[in-house]
Amino acid sequence: MSDSLAQAVQADFQQRYSYAPLLVRAPGRVNLIGEHTDYNAGFVLPAAVDKEMVFAVGLNGGEQIRLFAHDLNESLELPNAADISPTETHWANYLLGVAAQFQLRGVAVPGFDCVLAGTVPMGAGMSSSAAVECGLAYALNELLKTGFEKMDLARMAQLAEHTYAGVQCGLMDQFASVFGRAGQVVRLDCRSLDYQYFPFDTQACRIVLVNSGVKHSLASSEYNTRRKECERGVSVLQQHYPEITALRDATMEQLEAHRSELGGTVFRRCSYVVQENARVEAACRHLEAGDLAAFGKEMNASHAGLRDDYEVSCVELDVLAEAALAAPGVFGSRMMGGGFGGCTINLVAPDKVDAFIESVSAAYEKRFGRRPETYQTTIVDGVGAV
Repeated sequence: MSDSLAQAVQADFQQRYSYAPLLVRAPGRVNLIGEHTDYNAGFVLPAAVDKEMVFAVGLNGGEQIRLFAHDLNESLELPNAADISPTETHWANYLLGVAAQFQLRGVAVPGFDCVLAGTVPMGAGMSSSAAVECGLAYALNELLKTGFEKMDLARMAQLAEHTYAGVQCGLMDQFASVFGRAGQVVRLDCRSLDYQYFPFDTQACRIVLVNSGVKHSLASSEYNTRRKECERGVSVLQQHYPEITALRDATMEQLEAHRSELGGTVFRRCSYVVQENARVEAACRHLEAGDLAAFGKEMNASHAGLRDDYEVSCVELDVLAEAALAAPGVFGSRMMGGGFGGCTINLVAPDKVDAFIESVSAAYEKRFGRRPETYQTTIVDGVGAV
């Protein structure tokens, strides 16, 4: 993290409120593989990265909540911390939703002040919202000495997003921001919430994100449609296999046996999810064996499935993924996130990063007339005090 950002946030806080705050950093995340599996009770493989949000937070001894977004130069004040509700100020709702979660668990939240700033690019699919939620959850847990466990904080942050931002997200983003560990990716079982760390050496290969710069309006409506298509598949399979309660439980053999009953579209959606879960498990075995080339092949197959079977890619992402595979030193590439825009995630040999960025940027510019933004990331620890 840039020390200068932490210093700026701390200085801003002390100038505004005239006392010393608790300083906290909360990372954004990448997801190496396991896309659209979380709401199907499957597996995901995220990591916390060095694009993060920094917070200065303190209890002010009164009843007011005073929030200041350093990057936006915008503030919000609520007269009474006991009376929190969503506001017209979009960014503040992520913070207020977290305070409301403490109240719902019987914690009397007193007046507090918060200044925040960050380096998580908005709209790139690195979960700036989860970083905002988890940072404040950590800070309030420390300041109020409430003793909530890490998983409690992740779930409170997730519920803040459901209730105050109106986004029915899975748990992966908040989980990764809280449970991240430097030099490791973490496989989360979205059904049991069991998790396991696997080594990921960002010296042996770099994680490079390439931002398509597009966010198609399809994303939210199509996301809900995909959830319904998966549920439809489960309801068809359940009539034959009562033990199937989510696509996590289904096999390709079962899908093939009932292909005509499922119909073409639902069959494709379900087969993608079943195969993606298998890819996550295979990818973890490749990491244990130190086989980055094999890991990259799982990523490439993931992109093909998202493009052809789940149909959540877009032409911009496909151009980036194809250009990546033609570039030197690339182990694997795929779209990351909900789809219809955002970034591709690429694993690139360290000595080939510059050539990779030039090659992919040129291909994108040739097709769309502009160069994409790129971000090199390393894997860092989850939320904590600075």
